[in-house]
Amino acid sequence: MRLLRHRPAPPAPASPGDVLARAEAVHVRLGSRPVLHGVSVTVRAGEVLALVGPNGAGKSTLLSALAADLPVAGGTVRIHGRPAAEWSAPELALRRAVLPQSAALAFPFTVEEVVRMGRAPHAVSPAEDDLAVAEAMAAAEVTGFAVRPFSALSGGERARVALARVLAQRAPLLLLDEPTAALDLRHQELVLRLCRERARAGDAVVVVLHDLGLAAAYAHRVAILRAGRIAADGPPAEVFSERLLSEVYDQPVEVLSHPRTGAVLVTPKRNL
Repeated sequence: MRLLRHRPAPPAPASPGDVLARAEAVHVRLGSRPVLHGVSVTVRAGEVLALVGPNGAGKSTLLSALAADLPVAGGTVRIHGRPAAEWSAPELALRRAVLPQSAALAFPFTVEEVVRMGRAPHAVSPAEDDLAVAEAMAAAEVTGFAVRPFSALSGGERARVALARVLAQRAPLLLLDEPTAALDLRHQELVLRLCRERARAGDAVVVVLHDLGLAAAYAHRVAILRAGRIAADGPPAEVFSERLLSEVYDQPVEVLSHPRTGAVLVTPKRNL
């Protein structure tokens, strides 16, 4: 018989538009180096918010600050309306789930054991845990290698297992750092569809992306970071302009409309 320790209760379901996380004039330093400079951003239930920008712009740092995994030097991060520091670790684990850029384990856990780690914050029945794990593995398409050691997987397979762990956690705020970086085309689309599905179900999703095409296709809102500041924040169709993106990335780009759907397409200008 599994012994259930006392754990805090999960939050009540959010309504569309509820603010689940907010950075208010946040400053972050890594060592002696300032990385974020007065950044403000709001994360709402029912939305996918993509953080984009060039390398070193502060995307992952902002995500870590929103997750309360990184202390801020100034400003405030609020999660579910309260300053992040006021939540205990178990309370935070019921409110936000974090997918880091890379996942490494020192012990030979199986895929299913790794995904089951996402259930650690919950004090529910084993049957409910089993269901959450099974649904998460199916969504991430990792059920077929549930008994394989995590260490024996390819980089893309590990990334999907790590995502399944986050899904199994069933927190209303998902914070994903470059979840598509190691994935092939099919699984990149799968991951972003899952993000939209979670938002449609009422969760808030923040995802760091390098692929502007994916951000334009799947994000409800995009925050463009440049040198630790927000250069623009809004729907992709409004903030993805040729002038701004060319300036931010120091690379000429074209912003086009898809000939059939009218969706925003972003492509570098190339002289071939």
